[in-house]
Amino acid sequence: MTKIDLTDSLEKIAVKIFATPTDGSAFVAQQIADLIKQKEKEGKKTVIGLATGSSPKTLYAHLVRMHKEEGLSFKNVITFNLDQYYPMEKDALQSYHYFMRKNLFEHTDINPENYHLPDGLIAKDTIKEHCLDYEKQIEAAGGLDLQILGIGVNGHIGFNEPGSGMYSKTRLVTLDNSTRIANAYDFGNMSDVPRMAITMGISTILKSKKIILMAWGQTKAPVIQKAVELDDTEEIPASLLQNHDDCTFVVDEAAACELTRFKSPWLTGECEWTPKMVRRAVINLALKVKKPVLSLTTEDYNDNGLNDLLTEKGNAYDINLDVFYMLRDSITGWPGGKQNSSNHKHPERSEPYPKKVILFSPHPDDDIISMGGTFMRLHDQGHDVHVAYQTSGNIAVTDEFVTRFIDFAVGFENMFDIDETKSKNILDTATAFLKTKKSTEKDTAEIRAIKGLIRRCEAKATCKYVGLKDDQIHFQNLPFYETGTIEKNPMGEADVEITMALLNEIKPHQIYCAGDFADPHGTHKVCFDVVIEALKRLKVESLKLKVENDWINNCWLWLYKGAWQEWDITEIEMAIPMSPDQVVKKRHGIFIHQSQKDSVPFQGSDSREFWQRAEERNASTAKLYAQLGLTQYAAMEAFVRWKF
Repeated sequence: MTKIDLTDSLEKIAVKIFATPTDGSAFVAQQIADLIKQKEKEGKKTVIGLATGSSPKTLYAHLVRMHKEEGLSFKNVITFNLDQYYPMEKDALQSYHYFMRKNLFEHTDINPENYHLPDGLIAKDTIKEHCLDYEKQIEAAGGLDLQILGIGVNGHIGFNEPGSGMYSKTRLVTLDNSTRIANAYDFGNMSDVPRMAITMGISTILKSKKIILMAWGQTKAPVIQKAVELDDTEEIPASLLQNHDDCTFVVDEAAACELTRFKSPWLTGECEWTPKMVRRAVINLALKVKKPVLSLTTEDYNDNGLNDLLTEKGNAYDINLDVFYMLRDSITGWPGGKQNSSNHKHPERSEPYPKKVILFSPHPDDDIISMGGTFMRLHDQGHDVHVAYQTSGNIAVTDEFVTRFIDFAVGFENMFDIDETKSKNILDTATAFLKTKKSTEKDTAEIRAIKGLIRRCEAKATCKYVGLKDDQIHFQNLPFYETGTIEKNPMGEADVEITMALLNEIKPHQIYCAGDFADPHGTHKVCFDVVIEALKRLKVESLKLKVENDWINNCWLWLYKGAWQEWDITEIEMAIPMSPDQVVKKRHGIFIHQSQKDSVPFQGSDSREFWQRAEERNASTAKLYAQLGLTQYAAMEAFVRWKF
């Protein structure tokens, strides 16, 4: 009998886990504040290595708040940034100089002479000298007291891509294609992403007295597990941090979900065998040994660290049946509940029927991409379905589409003898602006409005394709999104009030909301937070009024994943099967969004088009159910219920 080796399930780097990125960032901010204050007492300057990207944004917001509200001073702080694109102008919107100024430096009292970043415009023949000088500046400052890091999905730290050596120093590097794809959302087009960057080396990072690496979200979970639990290797640069004496990974629960203590806690010690834990253990076991759930044997359980489960819950046959029934009961062709059904294990309630339903779509295409089959089912089965498009999605429209559509408007007016003077002026102005637009410039309000109109027309056409009427289509245009740049504002009061008003107007029995927080520009997460805050406030109002049968107390919230990933099969609570014809119909619905086809801005780390991702994801979910011994369907859309 082969016994499982538990050595790889041990964490080789300290990991602190927080409920949210905000909580984790607050912890790191306090660590930095304490360090600065301690150094001040000693009459010394604090030398900190800083990171850019999405992970440290909230950290810098906390530090700015501490400076303004708590008097945290940065006068005696010296900073060195990890990296910079090459070539890159300092004032470009994608420049890390610009990022640091806008997110931290301009909001504190740090001396501009005390912050340092690699020069993205230095002559190529002097880069080696520049990098050597950067190392010397760090040494002259007394070395790094603390280095803040993020982590790429391929394990890179700074721009030290897989294969970077432990003894590497500050240098010019060629960026891995996966890194360029992941960062493309900052540039709009993949072709605009620099192919090179200047980065601190791993040796430079390891010289820091203390290291904190931050990671948020489920997309980082696999690489966090590898970096922390597997042997150190240059193929996962972050794993080399195992060789540092004072390194801590600060992560949220989503980024920690692949760690053995969460993924397979039965391998690390005591485990509470709740139904969800049993389901997770048995499904993972079945997938690992490549057997249907009902075919698992006592030997399979014993050989894979699940002897305790057998001891507590009984024999393999009974456990297999319980989990099989859980999987079976999650599958339904009736997402809104089946009328007059006596099946109490159905994922959704039978009554009331038909239901009022709201689909919240962060962007104008998430509804059809993420749950198009379910969307159509709900309408076809007689439910009163409403779609709420939360943002305009205007930044995801290329400039070429703007001139194309204005040109159409000019031609349309000319064809029907309508005065095209105004539209032609708009076309000439837009063409002139776009021709000379710099990377530091935002689109004009006029161009943003046109881009929003393009996406709104596509969304409306999709709803009509499904069968909805005009009064079932709602464009919220939440204010937090309308910055004109990729960087969005935090959730605001107006966003919540707009959402509360719509909910009170429709009074839904069922809500669908994006639970995909891997969206690279963060819109999905803010949209989710807005919906949750609106629901919480409405529930509080209902409690104050003591209205027991108010709609808010009888409303169920289901979360779908967006274009970026799918729910783990151990989490899925409702799976909607799709026939081959339904898959094709959903594809045609996605095709209506022509501005998002072929050359899609902000793709993230996945270069496939949205319809390809959706089909492969839905087919994979169906295949997993079949592997576990359930009926084979062409595709499945998956949901998890959120209790608010």
